[in-house]
Amino acid sequence: MSRLFAVFTLLASLFVLPATGLAQDLDPENTLYLDLKDGRVVIQLRPDLAPNHVARIKELTREGFYDGIVFHRVIDGFMAQTGDPTGTGMGGSNKPDINGEFSQAPFKRGTLGMARSSSPNSANSQFFIMFDDGDWLNGQYTVFGEVVDGMSFVDNITKGEPPANPDKIVKMQVAADAG
Repeated sequence: MSRLFAVFTLLASLFVLPATGLAQDLDPENTLYLDLKDGRVVIQLRPDLAPNHVARIKELTREGFYDGIVFHRVIDGFMAQTGDPTGTGMGGSNKPDINGEFSQAPFKRGTLGMARSSSPNSANSQFFIMFDDGDWLNGQYTVFGEVVDGMSFVDNITKGEPPANPDKIVKMQVAADAG
C-alpha cells in the first residue's frame, strides 16, 4: 500500500508542480489579474515584445480604468474585446494613442492583442483575448501578453457584437499591487 501511495504521489507531483512553479515564476510587475464573473484570469505581460503597450496597460490598470468595463465585441471562435469606457468600440482613454509594436509573436489561443482602428498607430486602451488561433492577425496587431491561467473563464464571456447583456471586467490589477 505504501509503495502504491508513493507512486501516486510521484505521479500527482508531475501534474501539480509545473503549474504551481509557473505561477511562482511569473514576475509580479508583469502579471495581471483579470477578475471576471466566473473567476480570475492570470495574464503574463510581454514587455520584451511591446514595452510601450505593456506600460500603458499597467498605467490604466493601476488607475482602475478597466474595472467595470464591458466586453463589447465577443465573437465565438475568434476573440473577446474590451477596454472602451463607452462600451461601443469607438472609445478609449484620455491618453494619446500608441504606435504599433508589431512582432513575429503569433496570435494563438490566449494571446492578448491591442485593438486599433485602420491606422497601425492608433492603439489606446482597447484590447482583445483570442479564443482560438488567428494567424491572419500576425504582424498586423500588437501582441502584449498571454493568458497563463483561467482561460476557461475567458471562454465563458457572453458572446455577441455587442452582447445583449455584456460581461464586465470585475477588477483588473497588476499582481505586484494585489493585496
